[in-house]
Amino acid sequence: MEYESNDKDYSELEREYGIIEREENGKILYDSIKDCEYKRDELPSKIIELEKKDQVLELQTILRDSETSNSDFVFHADRLMRLVIEEGLNCLSYKEVVVKTPTGRFYKGLDFKKGNCAISLCRSGECMETAMRQCCRSMRIGKILISEKEQKVLYSRFPQDINRRQILLCYPILGTGETVIKALRLLKEHNVKGKNIVIISVFSTTKALIEIGKEFSHVRIITSDIGNVPFNFTQKYFGTD
Repeated sequence: MEYESNDKDYSELEREYGIIEREENGKILYDSIKDCEYKRDELPSKIIELEKKDQVLELQTILRDSETSNSDFVFHADRLMRLVIEEGLNCLSYKEVVVKTPTGRFYKGLDFKKGNCAISLCRSGECMETAMRQCCRSMRIGKILISEKEQKVLYSRFPQDINRRQILLCYPILGTGETVIKALRLLKEHNVKGKNIVIISVFSTTKALIEIGKEFSHVRIITSDIGNVPFNFTQKYFGTD
């Protein structure tokens, strides 16, 4: 996977995503091949990758295409994020309920158990909030802001009873995993059990998944793709690329 040079500092790309710089035909290109140092058979067991159906591959292709306009990018990114979030909802707890149908009959089905919430890791995670509300309108959404350079928690806001809730932790690009690991440590300080956390990601590197799994083996991770990541995803979504 190749990326043409942009305004993002190269040292920052290398640190965050393992991007390696090279020159070709007078252009500076970036390859995210450092991820190849990590083998897929080393991945933790609590990972769910979306099945590579045609529509998933189409959405991933559009999001990786440098010619995709901002409006098209947002539209298709929201579609892919909804698919990942819907898969994450399958990891939450349900209870059996009985409802009355318009014909007067009774139907035995399922409903969410109370006590679910989502947390977006700012700023990147905020791009997933629209898709989250489209999938689950009543879901409470908290926020955690972590300084990427210093890996320091600058701000956090979530329900006081967070330790009793099941959490969808939203962060679209898992590059190194450092930011998510810092957020998981914060939740651990608030007595949140790893088995109650589901990380929702769009693109993930093998490195990030392995690093997260080393420290938090009970945390589940949902992603649409494992391998190279489009490092400009958030900038493109918010139109700041």
